[in-house]
Amino acid sequence: MSRRRLGISLSTVALAIWVVSLSAATGGGLSLINDRDLKDWLSYIASDEVEGRAVFTTGIGLAAGYIEDHMRAVGANPAGDAGSYLQTVRVLGVKATSRSTVTVEIDGETRTFADGQGVTFPRNAGGKRSVAIDRVEFAGYGLDAPGANHMNFRGKDVKGAAVIWLGTSGPRSLDAQYRRLLTGRNRYAIEDLKAAASIGAQAPAGGRGGQPPADGAAASGAPGAGAQGAGAGAQAAGQGRGNQIPAADFTTVQRLDSLLPPSVTANDAFFEFLFSRAPTKYAELKRIAEAQEPLPSFRLDGVKLTFNVDADYEVVRTRLTKNVVAIVEGSDPQLKDTYVVFGAHYDHVGYAEGEVTPGPNGTRRLGAPGRVTPGAEGDRIWNGADDDGSGIVAVMALAKAFAQGPRPKRSLLFIWHSGEESGLWGSRYFADHPTVPIDRIVAALNIDMVGRNRDDKSSEENTVYLVGSDRISTELHEINRGANEELPRPLTLNYEFNDPSDLEQLYTRSDHYSYASKGIPVIFFTTGLHPDYHANTDHVSKIEFDKLTRVVQLAYETGWRVANLDRAPVRDNKGPRAGKATR
Repeated sequence: MSRRRLGISLSTVALAIWVVSLSAATGGGLSLINDRDLKDWLSYIASDEVEGRAVFTTGIGLAAGYIEDHMRAVGANPAGDAGSYLQTVRVLGVKATSRSTVTVEIDGETRTFADGQGVTFPRNAGGKRSVAIDRVEFAGYGLDAPGANHMNFRGKDVKGAAVIWLGTSGPRSLDAQYRRLLTGRNRYAIEDLKAAASIGAQAPAGGRGGQPPADGAAASGAPGAGAQGAGAGAQAAGQGRGNQIPAADFTTVQRLDSLLPPSVTANDAFFEFLFSRAPTKYAELKRIAEAQEPLPSFRLDGVKLTFNVDADYEVVRTRLTKNVVAIVEGSDPQLKDTYVVFGAHYDHVGYAEGEVTPGPNGTRRLGAPGRVTPGAEGDRIWNGADDDGSGIVAVMALAKAFAQGPRPKRSLLFIWHSGEESGLWGSRYFADHPTVPIDRIVAALNIDMVGRNRDDKSSEENTVYLVGSDRISTELHEINRGANEELPRPLTLNYEFNDPSDLEQLYTRSDHYSYASKGIPVIFFTTGLHPDYHANTDHVSKIEFDKLTRVVQLAYETGWRVANLDRAPVRDNKGPRAGKATR
């Protein structure tokens, strides 16, 4: 045998030994993840006893206690407040007094528009600051919808610019299914395209005009209103005792001094001055927008905008809920002070307080916090077995696997967030008030609805949807793909919901988004929606436990690899590339 061949053989042996040792390490943890545990735990988490796990209720407290007990049993340590497993989340009702303004300077002529007089700031405009922007881009309807062949931002770099858009109703050519994108135009410009500010047209009376909620309160969609309704009942009870709480302008769990990019709407007077030197004047642009015809797109040369954010906030109400937080310490003396986060939300929408009554269209359940499946009107509890009972037990299984299996170099943080259904409350709070240094978190893996097949189709039995994996760190995306390839039974990875034009907009609708907003690389694991989403028939009996186990194993293998990197995954911030066409 030649020396060269001997060298190749020794290298091959060394590689084989490394692969075997890696497989043995991960295999030890993988073997601790099984469908028996998952089914046993979920049978309690999604039982009637925990009453649908709505925030501010006994049921969610029972769920928190159950998770705590299991963390003690498996050997995961507390990482909440004061050496406990619980982190108190303060949900604040806030009144705002605004003196914010927008000043427009055009070729030496200046006009200032106050909040409520020409422009409207969100009630939560963030901390006091002044932002001057001398690059102003008019982007027509401000809408990217590739599926509808409508792309206002194609070929336009608006990073660091102020984006202006008109037309609250959007273009006539936009199919009905894409019209839901109209309400997120300010958010899209700022958060996806990295614009420094966004100004949209004010809607007619009763409309929203694309202005995002002040605190992302609708981020999870309308079904979350059920949980907020429970809190409103508690407020009413307090008023009945003669201690009336002042009405709040907005609800938040985030820091009130956070510096937020300006996101406002404006009226005709503002736009008439803003476009007074433009190649197309506002009267013509308004006519085109009202006719829903194609709008032009151009830079507003010689225009400077100065946003003066000046608001005072008074907390008038505080409600308390809890995150559950546990930690498994890493094995490396230096890297154990950095963290990989595994998260899920453990709240759901609760139960119906009202009774079943006859109506003109048949029986109905009064006070339902979500959809009532026809024929199941008698079921008053929204058990949430898949949403997000599957995620709850997935993270429990991950904690057990890392606590009782081989330890990677980095520490693992396990967080069960409260209030996701109400607007990502628990994760937003943790991101602003972390129990470990936020800059030491190298990645966050979020698990939400991973126990079913999308639309209950058997063709989906091998599919998991990944969202956000390539947006902040391409390296994390590739680590995840490599982890899947090494599984005994690899899953089919689908990136449809990662496409920025996807109508479900899942990237902003679950807890990973709170971490991504801090610049932390994320992956959101989900298996998609189905007929029982937010319905009272989301039951344990419908969970595909074999599939759930495999998704948890993929999350474990991905987390293991990230936790053993000698450095954090590179944050190249290239944005979403894997989408509907990705295989």
